[in-house]
Parts: sequence; structure tokens; C-alpha cells
Amino acid sequence: MKVYLDNAATTKVDERVLKEMEPYFTKKYGNPSSLHLAGQEAHRALEQARHIIAGSINAKDNEIYFTGSGTEANNWALKGIILSSKKNHIITTKIEHNSILNSCRWLEKQGVKVTYLGVDKEGFINLKELKNAITPNTALVSIIHGNNEIGTIQDIETIGKICHEKGTLFHTDACQSFTKTPINVKKQNIDLMTLNAHKIHGPKGVGALYIKSGIKITPLLHGGGQESGKRSSTENIPGIIGFAKAVKLSKPKHIKQMTKLRDYLINEILKIPGTKLNGPREKRLCNNINISFSNIEGEAVGGYLDADGISSSTGSACSSKSLEPSHVLLAIGLTPIQANTSIRLSLSRFTTREQIEYTIEKLNKIVIKLRKISPLKLWK
Repeated sequence: MKVYLDNAATTKVDERVLKEMEPYFTKKYGNPSSLHLAGQEAHRALEQARHIIAGSINAKDNEIYFTGSGTEANNWALKGIILSSKKNHIITTKIEHNSILNSCRWLEKQGVKVTYLGVDKEGFINLKELKNAITPNTALVSIIHGNNEIGTIQDIETIGKICHEKGTLFHTDACQSFTKTPINVKKQNIDLMTLNAHKIHGPKGVGALYIKSGIKITPLLHGGGQESGKRSSTENIPGIIGFAKAVKLSKPKHIKQMTKLRDYLINEILKIPGTKLNGPREKRLCNNINISFSNIEGEAVGGYLDADGISSSTGSACSSKSLEPSHVLLAIGLTPIQANTSIRLSLSRFTTREQIEYTIEKLNKIVIKLRKISPLKLWK
């Protein structure tokens, strides 16, 4: 049996998404900036896709700007706001995706001040600490919505309200949470938000940045002036069409389905002695499980799972090849040894109960086997 439980890294493209994309590779391949009929056809498809994605978050069509990835959108949000602002301070957290953290480190080298908020043992920020950190010089607060490693869902509505009361802009990276928890940019006080397609059964290589009307942001790419002059590059029409189709196919029933399987898998894994759930039980992404196994390395667990046909992860897919312990797990208080005993299992709407039962069976055997040969000391 092949069981794919690394959906936080990427998801399989839904066959209906692929079918929707295919004509734009072979028959409807016009450049949307061209004035002829083929170009106009591509342009109409582009704007219809923009309309679908905007509607899904209660945004205006002209507030959605397509990018090549979530990483590009995150870079643009931070660097573009700083470049267009007279303010010189950003606030973020210690558990952000590396595209945020590395952008902040680059900005620091340019003289920008960055405040990195800590989190509690479940990954939540302290709202009072956030409020106190905002100064008249704060250009942007960027806080991830649903954490990619431990699944923590922040209270972005309250965070956005605090930012607006203090006169600063609020950006959130919603790549993991989009379609997995309700998002309403107006109700939740969001000024900028990062989205992407490949976490929701769409294609890789396409993302979007929501930018609230009236916000000044400097483009990172200069060229032909596509995306209303804010993001030059010929738009990836097949990818954008697939992105919109994936959004249309996402339903609230899928959240309930994944949550039920997630909770069952968590409960069964925690029956294994010496296991610990990282992140919260409540306010957690519906598809996310992160578990530490005392006395054994997560990399070894993942390797044995892979041999049994089960795909998992030892952390963020963007940094899982690194030998360094997860910065997210360290931030919630795990020691480097504890962080390295962890694995992440992430579900999708295509995950079945049969696959979960198979995973539980194999995982129990793997943990017993590895603990017999492990040199690590047991922790509680």
C-alpha cells in the first residue's frame, strides 16, 4: 500500500484540475497581454480565475496578484512594503516559514529592524507582547496563519485588529490554512495575504498575494507591467486556471473529513508509550499531526515508514534535508534532541481510513523495533 502523508509539503494535483488546465497548454495557449482573439481568450480565463480566488476570501478581483509561488509572494509582501514605506521596522515570529525568516534576515542587512516574537508551548503568540512591540516606526506585522510544521492556527482577526489600532499593516502567510479554515480578509483585518496552489491539489509554480486596495507596495520584478504593473512576467495561465479550479473544488466537508481522520490518528499514536503531540489539540490545521517519539530519531522513523510505502516528513519540506533541528520545535520549547525525534504526518481529502489504519499498524512496529536499538535516553 502506498500512503502519502506529506501533504503539508505538497499535494497531488486533482485529476479535475489537470483536465481544466490541459486546453491552456495546447489549444488556448495565447498570451493574455496580446490583443488578438487568442490573447483575449487567455485574458478572460485569467480574470475569471482571479474572480474565483478573490471571492473565496471576500476580496475584490483587483486585489489579487498572481506570483510564481508562495515564497515569492512572502518576499514581495515584506520587501515591497519596506521599499515603499518611510518606516523601518517589521514584526514577525520565530515560527514563520523560511521564506519570511530569510527575507527578514536579508532586510536586517539593509538596515531594517526586525522583532521576532516568541510563542508558547503550543505555538501561539502573546497578543499583549505583539501590541507592546508595535511602534510608530513599524511598517508591517507578518504572522503565519496556520503553521506548516505544528499546525497552530493563530487568531489573525484579533492580530489584525491590534495592528490597525496601532496604525500598522498586517500580512499573513496563509499557504497552509487556505481552504482548510475560513478566511475573510475584511472580517479578519488582513491587509496582505500569501496564497499558493500546490497545497490545495493545484499545480506547483503558482501563488498569489492579496493586497488590500490603496496599499502602496514596490514591485520586485520589472518588465512588461503585467498584473496591473505590480508583478511583471507573463502570467502562468495553465497554472492559474488550475489554481482557481482547486479553489472551487475545496469544500467545508473536506475539513470535517480530514479533522476526523487527524484526531483518530493522533489518538492512536498517543497510545504508544513515550509519544508527545507537538502543537495544540484545538485551533490546529485539520490535516496536521506532529509527534515526538522518545528514544528514537524522527529521521529513522520516517525512513522505515518510507520502506513500508508511507510518505512522511521530519519537518518543513523546505528545510527537511538540513541536519539542524526545526526552528519551530525549538521555539515551542523542545530541546534539540526532542526536536530530532519528531515527524510530521499531514493528510489530504484523498486520505482514507484504510490508509490511516495501515499507518498505525506499521508505526507501532517501527517504534518498538527502533527503541530496541536506540542509544538515546528515554524522556518523558
